Amino acid sequence: MDHSADAQRTDLMTITRFVLNEQSKHPDSRGDFSILLSHIVLGCKFVCSAVSKAGLAKLIGLAGDTNVQGEEQKKLDVLSNDVFVKALVSSGRTSILVSEEDEQATIVEPSKRGKYCVVFDPLDGSSNIDCGVSIGTIFGIYMLKDEHEPTLQDVLQPGKNMLAAGYCMYGSSCTLVISTGNGVNGFTLDPSLGEFILTHPDIKIPKKGKIYSVNEGNAKNWDAATTKYVEKCKFPKDGSSPKSLRYIGSMVADVHRTLLYGGIFLYPGDKKSPNGKLRVLYEVFPMSFLLEQAGGQAFTGKQRALDLVPNKLHERSPIFLGSFDDVEDIKALYAAQSQG
Repeated sequence: MDHSADAQRTDLMTITRFVLNEQSKHPDSRGDFSILLSHIVLGCKFVCSAVSKAGLAKLIGLAGDTNVQGEEQKKLDVLSNDVFVKALVSSGRTSILVSEEDEQATIVEPSKRGKYCVVFDPLDGSSNIDCGVSIGTIFGIYMLKDEHEPTLQDVLQPGKNMLAAGYCMYGSSCTLVISTGNGVNGFTLDPSLGEFILTHPDIKIPKKGKIYSVNEGNAKNWDAATTKYVEKCKFPKDGSSPKSLRYIGSMVADVHRTLLYGGIFLYPGDKKSPNGKLRVLYEVFPMSFLLEQAGGQAFTGKQRALDLVPNKLHERSPIFLGSFDDVEDIKALYAAQSQG
């Protein structure tokens, strides 16, 4: 029996090994962040398993409740939220949690408290569960500035203060993409090992892309700058080829493709929703953090996305993120619009 393939696999860079390597670069580290991350990874594995069995286990379908966004909750949403809240609290490293599914922040009881604040969307794109489209978990991590009773101000910080951010996509494979502020790395779950393996080291987004990603069904309500930009993507006047439209409707899947292939993802504000639909804390900030770490940009139509200071937990914002040059183009159109 040939064991050479198995021998090779023992040298794989697992996410645990990767995080411990990163930890060793910080002599003052006590391992708290590594423990927190291991609990997030465990939550991702659990949800990945539940998503893959959803149709068989009758987890598809509405749970009968409505969440704080007014969206009817899917059973998987409820399960995923419970999994992540329990995983994060049991880590003993968190003090305050903000979930897309819960109206109020969760303040961790004093005996289980740590120095981190975690914001997360436990199952983004869950309306796509029924048709098998990729969905995912998005998260961002802040650190408490000092030891005190946790308050909302600990999470109502600009995205540039985030310590780490990432997402886990549940699709044809289970992919975890994460940044701790030192580049972006992608890991794929090997089901036979039950481990996330480094498959996309040091991800860099192309400087310019050939894809734009937006829900054009909202086009009649867009402002002039977004309308002009999409028109330019479809009918370029400089003789270049038009960009291809790709839109899945699951933010994790659309941003993942944008990160790997380049291009731009747009969710603008419009007449019906002036602030767009995406939530600042656990959708806009983590994805903007990742895109900037990969060499791209993220813009709200008014400012750099990570400079935005949220005033409430479930605040929304327009977002344009992707390749550096593509975001630069739409920034120029918004600058011209504000001067005009």
